[in-house]
Amino acid sequence: MIPIEIVMRTAPVIPVLVIEDASHARAIAEALVAGGLPVIEVTLRTPAAIDAIAEMAKVRGTIVGAGTVLDPGQLDAARAAGARFIVSPGLTEPLARAAEAAQIPFLPGVSTAADIMRGLDLGLTRFKFFPAIAAGGLPALSALAAPFHMARFCPTGGITLANAPDWLAHPSILCVGGTWIVRPGVPDLDAIEARAREAARLARV
Repeated sequence: MIPIEIVMRTAPVIPVLVIEDASHARAIAEALVAGGLPVIEVTLRTPAAIDAIAEMAKVRGTIVGAGTVLDPGQLDAARAAGARFIVSPGLTEPLARAAEAAQIPFLPGVSTAADIMRGLDLGLTRFKFFPAIAAGGLPALSALAAPFHMARFCPTGGITLANAPDWLAHPSILCVGGTWIVRPGVPDLDAIEARAREAARLARV
């Protein structure tokens, strides 16, 4: 099992993908790895997501995870498909306990002090700050990070190439999640690799 800390520190950006057609998945993963972004989050928002995870997991060098995991059943399905970590939009005790039992790295979503305190009670210190912009942006995260010095974050939701450096400059942020690297529709693999290279070069504390 790769610790969630290592997952978060592998690259400055974790591409967040919504895959409609699993037949494109392997080529997308290859383009991302070639561009320097081996950690990939496939959201469980489409019927193709589980098959996409299975295809991407076959690509050498990838660390493929499942996002938008809502319950232990989805966790089990993603893990069986080859997901090496899971990400959720929020934090519940049943999901946290299931991740602990499955020994799979877990990055739960938080947006309030209460969320973070609940996570700490469950033994968690690494979180997704979500939805990053709608939840108050960098000022809100900075305010939350101050009393929770042991916590580290991956902001997701409204992060762009333009604003990512501001987020990555914060000492409590290990990486960001980005949807801009892989756009909807038939993938332009050259463009995906180019955007991945650009994102992989972003500065990080």
